[in-house]
Amino acid sequence: MHLPDYHGGSIVNLMRSIEAGLGARPCAAASAYPELRDLPAGAIAGARNVMLLLIDGLGYDYLTRVGIGSSLAKNLKARITSVFPSTTATAVSAFLTGVGPQQHALSGWNTWLRELGCLATVLRFCPRHGGEPFSKAGIAAGRIFTSEPLFDRLPLPGHMFAPHDIVNSDYNVFHCGTATRHPYDANDMEQAFVRCGALLQTAGRKFVHLYIPHIDWTAHAHGSNSAELLQKLQQLDAAYARLLDGIRGTDTLVIATADHGFIDSPRESCIDLDDHPDLERMLMLPLCGERRVVYCYVQPGREPAFEHYVETRLGHCAGLHRSADLASQGWFGLGPPNPRLAERIGDYTLVMKENYTLKDWIPGESRQLYIGVHGGISAAEMFVPLIVAEA
Repeated sequence: MHLPDYHGGSIVNLMRSIEAGLGARPCAAASAYPELRDLPAGAIAGARNVMLLLIDGLGYDYLTRVGIGSSLAKNLKARITSVFPSTTATAVSAFLTGVGPQQHALSGWNTWLRELGCLATVLRFCPRHGGEPFSKAGIAAGRIFTSEPLFDRLPLPGHMFAPHDIVNSDYNVFHCGTATRHPYDANDMEQAFVRCGALLQTAGRKFVHLYIPHIDWTAHAHGSNSAELLQKLQQLDAAYARLLDGIRGTDTLVIATADHGFIDSPRESCIDLDDHPDLERMLMLPLCGERRVVYCYVQPGREPAFEHYVETRLGHCAGLHRSADLASQGWFGLGPPNPRLAERIGDYTLVMKENYTLKDWIPGESRQLYIGVHGGISAAEMFVPLIVAEA
């Protein structure tokens, strides 16, 4: 079991160092987190430009296992942790707000939004069953996303590079705040690095955030031991090396890291809720969160039966926790919690063991299962690299 190290060794602490190093306006919620031990603000403050390269899905274990000799590995500085759960919706929100899940309360891919009476996919800002974004119904993103964007606290220009199909999504528009958003063709990773390099060579101090989703996409589809993923890592590493060569002399600190790592979960390791109808009848809502970290909303009075069922029928593959206990024990972060957090993590959290996952299906939902998964507290999922280069 590997939990986030919010006391100085997590991605939240990295963002605390970055915002302090760039002279950001103080934020009470962010101040609950100390600076990153391995990269304090003082090591950032002197750089003219700071670039954050966020490589979705690049786990520390994977990089050190297959990336020996790569440019990324040569600049590897430390191993740090993700957040809980170790998943994109929760971790990317920490990168963009500078606070932990304790404060931003975006607790997973599928989240119960009590204020809308709806189970939502938060990154898409739409109902889990699909359809139009909530914004089409006149619901502003700021009614759901309540943590101030980090970009808005910076005293210098901010820039966000992301694929064209997501950079102007409701989620990104809100969380990028005052930053200039730069779309790039997701089929041309090299384009993103070239355009970032050109921007970093222009005058003036700036903070540049480049989001690269290709490792995540490939690991989901083909698994973390696939030839396809290794090829994508090599492509990424070559683009990274060319970026560093192209910006030599610009006084840029390039910080690369990830939101989570990956494990593989074959179909036989996926527990299907359809096979447990008695358990399903105890629930008030469909399962929430992730396949690896599952939030359960239990019907009043059924708690003892729920606990007994999980412990006796699923104890080999799932750890049973009261969600309130995880919050009080600091799994989601430090400092005062967002008032919405308790609503969004359910009554119980099932933390899946080994390579097990748990999944349910709502009407009309595609029954697609990816082999590559994340969200849990294994070393492969929780630890991400801290890669630092000066140019």
